Amino acid sequence: MIPRLSPSLAAILIVLVAGLAGAPASARADAKLDAWLAALWPEAEAAGVSRKTFDTAMRGFTPDLKLPDLDLPGRPENDARGQAEFTRAPSEYLDRAYLMRLAATGKELAAKHKATLEKIERDLGVDRYSVLAIWGRETAFGSHKLPHDAINVVATQAYLGRRKDMFRIELIAALRMLESGIPRAQMRASWAGAMGLTQFMPSEFFKHAHDLDGDGKMDIWNSVPDALASAASQLKGKGWVAGQTWGYEVVLTPQADCGHEGPTQARTIADWAKLGLKRANGKPWTAEQLALEAYMMSPAGGYGPSFLVLENYKVIRRYNMSDLYAVFVGHLADRIAGGGDFVTPWGGTAPQKTANIVEIQERLGPLGYEVEKVDGKVGSNTRKVIGLYERANNLKVDCWPSDAVLNHIRKVGVRESRR
Repeated sequence: MIPRLSPSLAAILIVLVAGLAGAPASARADAKLDAWLAALWPEAEAAGVSRKTFDTAMRGFTPDLKLPDLDLPGRPENDARGQAEFTRAPSEYLDRAYLMRLAATGKELAAKHKATLEKIERDLGVDRYSVLAIWGRETAFGSHKLPHDAINVVATQAYLGRRKDMFRIELIAALRMLESGIPRAQMRASWAGAMGLTQFMPSEFFKHAHDLDGDGKMDIWNSVPDALASAASQLKGKGWVAGQTWGYEVVLTPQADCGHEGPTQARTIADWAKLGLKRANGKPWTAEQLALEAYMMSPAGGYGPSFLVLENYKVIRRYNMSDLYAVFVGHLADRIAGGGDFVTPWGGTAPQKTANIVEIQERLGPLGYEVEKVDGKVGSNTRKVIGLYERANNLKVDCWPSDAVLNHIRKVGVRESRR
């Protein structure tokens, strides 16, 4: 005969059993984190980080599960949250009123920091307008306050992110920054760990941070001369061509539609001119311009301006891997220098739909189109292959991942599968 338990004793046993059942998962999670930290320490030590700095920085580390781009159960593989370049409509990202406000402020700052900017141009070969445009795009000239602790976000991304190896390098570099004497309270960052007035990743800090004001510190947070010189140094290090612009707005032709986009279809501007491309502002091509190699860039497909872009466009893109970002910075630089608006208006596109883009990329590959990767982002390759598909199927060539083109691709896929 099994003895009966009193209600109170039964309740206690239920709580104990529940606690024991939950303990192993928690213990496993802690053990995994402890093992990860233990493996991280030798790498930090080899990079010159002291045990004291390491322990102080990582003590009590708790991953921030609210950050985007984490590899967690239930999270989509293509998590573009926090990346306006890959979610907002081009017309929204390149908002005219916002660009006008930034340009007005940029002109005032160009006068205020004239001596600093002249020195940057002399010493580093990067024009003042592009440097100011980077500052304007990244933190709205310092008015945007970065919300995260840099150590915590790069550690979270290194531990749970989809790009663990990359962020492990960034975490080691961030720990080196602490070791060098930079206060952690000063290291406020974006969700990906970029810091300072011009948004430096930790690994870029030791490559390109610059002490332009001569106070013995490389202060990208509070010193405008240091921050701007550091941005210029990074652009120079990524291949900046002194004295050259980023690109030219052009008017497309039936012989050169948006399906001609992308770096794989680069050619001289003279060859583009043979296809009928002219500058949108009506100015003729000069002999010097005609000799330059350029590729077509249509960030909104057929629903906005198109450009022939040069090497400095690619350099800006290396600062932030986004076509819209590079167009924003290049155009803002032109505005600060006294230029006007785009000739062709933006419009006709809704916010970007990651799921649509993924499906289009997945479906076009088996149909014979050279899709570079399935990432849910509208890059030049995705726009190009959409344009080629539209051209081959006698559709309007707009190179945009719209519902209409996705539905057409689905129908073609069904027909192909029935053969």
